[in-house]
Amino acid sequence: MHALETLRGAIPEVAKDLRLNLGAVLQPGTLSLEQVWGVAVATAIASRNPTLRQAVLEDALVTVPAAVVDDAKAAAALMGMNNVYYRFRHMVGKAEYAEKPARLRMQRLAQVATNKADFELFCLAVSAVNGCEMCVRSHEEVVLGAGLSTDQVHDAVRIAATLHGVAVALEM
Repeated sequence: MHALETLRGAIPEVAKDLRLNLGAVLQPGTLSLEQVWGVAVATAIASRNPTLRQAVLEDALVTVPAAVVDDAKAAAALMGMNNVYYRFRHMVGKAEYAEKPARLRMQRLAQVATNKADFELFCLAVSAVNGCEMCVRSHEEVVLGAGLSTDQVHDAVRIAATLHGVAVALEM
């Protein structure tokens, strides 16, 4: 974690809790190394801070297989689209919109490079960052149905929250 270690030094003193959290949440516990880094990559991209994104990508590529990074990138991109679309449908709350087909291509959701449960976990974390309640609920149901635990979901969202906070802190 050389790049992230360097980045931690750029986090302002007022956000020092995030410095500590950044190191802590990226340690494997309930999540596998692949899940930790997939969530980190996906949410760093979703947090839209180029410095954070680059540091996470750099460290991820020397820690986990490239397929994990590819799935995380795909999850971030697809949720960038889906979270806007489904958040709109949910916020408006009109049955008329809910009945319309999305007609948005999402084949990558079915053609993952690693495994479906991990890809869905990455999507869940990005959806949490993007604030799409409908997508969070949907992906949470899928990952629990695939055998992941609520502890794993919780830890993924902790990573997402911390990386988003780091992105904000780096903009100060």
